[in-house]
Amino acid sequence: MTRRFLFLLGSSRSDGNTELLARRAAEQLPEGVEQQWIDLAAHPLPDFEDLRHDSDHVRPTQGNVALLLDATLAATDIVIASPLYWYSVSAHVKRYLDYWSGWLRTPGIDFKATMAGRTLWGVTALAHQEQEVADPLAGTLSNSAAYMRMRFGGVLLGNGSKPGDVLNDAEALARAKTFFAQEAPLARFPYETE
Repeated sequence: MTRRFLFLLGSSRSDGNTELLARRAAEQLPEGVEQQWIDLAAHPLPDFEDLRHDSDHVRPTQGNVALLLDATLAATDIVIASPLYWYSVSAHVKRYLDYWSGWLRTPGIDFKATMAGRTLWGVTALAHQEQEVADPLAGTLSNSAAYMRMRFGGVLLGNGSKPGDVLNDAEALARAKTFFAQEAPLARFPYETE
C-alpha cells in the first residue's frame, strides 16, 4: 500500500505553532507520498453519542463525520497535530478520537482490523520548557494506537506560545527533519511485556 498521510490539525487557531511544526516535518516526506490536511476546527464534529449497546449503527455518508471516517480509512499514517491544551490533546482531537468508538461498531468497515498495522504519530507545541508535561498527550495517542494494534511513531515536541515561536526552537526543527523517517514500532500498553 502506498503511504498516505492524514494530518489532523487540532488547534483552535490556524497557522499555530503545532501546525507550523507539522508542516516542517511533512516537508521531509519523500516526493509522491500523498498528504491530506484536515483542520478539525473548520470541519467540526457534532457531540459524540455513545451508541455502543444500540443496534442502529450506520456508516455516515455525508458531512464531516463521513469526511473524517473516509480520510481515516484511506490513510496509512495518521498525524494528530494538537497543541498541548491542559496537558493533553485539544477538544477537537478528543472528539475525533471519541468517534473511533462508534466506527468500531459501524457495519462493513471492520475499523479495528483496518487500522491495525497502520501508524499513528503526534505533533505538539507546548509553552513549558519541561517536556514531561506532554506525557498525558503522548499517553493518549500511544494507548489509542495500542488498542487499535497500530504502530506509534511518537510525538514530535516543539516549544512555543506566541504564533511563530516554534520556528525559534532549533532542536524541534532538527527533529522534524527526520521524524517521519523513523521506523515506528507496534504500540503497546504500558502493562504489556515484550
